Amino acid sequence: MADVPEDVDLLVVGGGKAGKSLAMDRAKAGWSVVMVERDKIGGTCINVACIPTKSLVESARTMVVARDADVMGVELDSEPMVSLAALRRHKESVVGGMVDAHRTLFTDSGMDFVMGTARFVAPRTVRITTQDGGTRTVRGKDVVVNAGTTPAVPDLPGVAESEVWTSETILRLERLPRTLLILGGGYVGCEFASMFALFGTRVVLLQGSGQVLPREDADIAGAVSEILVDQGVDVRTGVRATAVRREPSHGPVSVTLEDGSSVTGDELLVATGRTPVTADLGLDAAGVELTARGFVQVDDHLRTSAEHVWAAGDVAGSPQFTHASWNDFRILRANLTGRDASTAGRLVPYTVFVTPELARVGLTEAEARAAGHQVTVAKIPVSAIPRAKTIHDRIGVWKAVVDAETDQILGAALLGHNAGEVISAVQLAMLGGLPYQTVRDAVLTHPTMAEGLNLLFDTLGDEPHHP
Repeated sequence: MADVPEDVDLLVVGGGKAGKSLAMDRAKAGWSVVMVERDKIGGTCINVACIPTKSLVESARTMVVARDADVMGVELDSEPMVSLAALRRHKESVVGGMVDAHRTLFTDSGMDFVMGTARFVAPRTVRITTQDGGTRTVRGKDVVVNAGTTPAVPDLPGVAESEVWTSETILRLERLPRTLLILGGGYVGCEFASMFALFGTRVVLLQGSGQVLPREDADIAGAVSEILVDQGVDVRTGVRATAVRREPSHGPVSVTLEDGSSVTGDELLVATGRTPVTADLGLDAAGVELTARGFVQVDDHLRTSAEHVWAAGDVAGSPQFTHASWNDFRILRANLTGRDASTAGRLVPYTVFVTPELARVGLTEAEARAAGHQVTVAKIPVSAIPRAKTIHDRIGVWKAVVDAETDQILGAALLGHNAGEVISAVQLAMLGGLPYQTVRDAVLTHPTMAEGLNLLFDTLGDEPHHP
């Protein structure tokens, strides 16, 4: 006899930022809600991504502050050193506290939170294998797929047998290697390269394309690369790996390159993107179509090809940032409660947490020109900002791209101290449709990093706003 499904108002498969936020919100509103999470209470960000990595980034930055303390007139008794045990405690205390808080939040919301593995067996219906070995069949009036992504590992000879690290397994911090090889020079690869170099590890970064951060303008990517080199990273661009080999008994690991040469280190971090968690969900039984890359196909309202089935976050092809997933939640909540919301045209900023950080919003110069804009470019070194001088942190460059005909800000790349905070001001100016002159002439607090926006847009001259 077939299982009789439990019927609920909302079924959420995967407890990432969008899914857990929607589940709690609707449960508090009186809906019957079941949320299924496979293994990470609170989602990927809290457990193995944003929160633990940025906690460790702050540890690395503390090392920089300690090493440069004498410049600020502070003398330390000894050379600062990394304590692996203390690093682990710091990271785990932050993560553990947030996981515990989420357990309480889930319970207090009134949702039915299930730890287990869900697989679709019919439209809007999943069979759940719970962690204790039981099974449940649940059908939602509405269903949200928020299953996330996992680190992608390239299909290279020897990689599967070589015990390589991914962006998730590296966070277990069982050891600080003397030499770390990193395959991939995107956001994740650069962040870990900067972090481990500051911890004292020798880092070799291998990037297939001609620059790190291939989505950025060449001048900004070049500035990031220079910073990494100054931190001790051996940055190699235009090199492609063809094989990986680990010596027996977890000995050194070697990466063979396309030209026949090889590079050897204690560990290898593979940072070559992420793969959607869709292969084992049984989405065909639900009538949900996937893209060629395996992501859930959605429209700009986050609707899938199946009636009353939605998808959000990384698995839906949204920008792979927690704040984008949070916005997905707001869009879903609106659409599930009779309003109308869309992802079309949304402006999603992001920060690459190298040290110092790179904050970005809108179009790059190359993207703006490719889109047909006539552009002017504002650019200043961070060393020109008074606040940077007071804290002796003058590394970096700020750049903004402006439409020459309308004076609208099209995008910005801020590389330097606290750039991730300042970029929000640029984003809000863009959302408000303000011409660059409004930001240039704003009375901004002195001395702050945000004051640099006056200086940045001053480079474009004193012309008034075009009518």
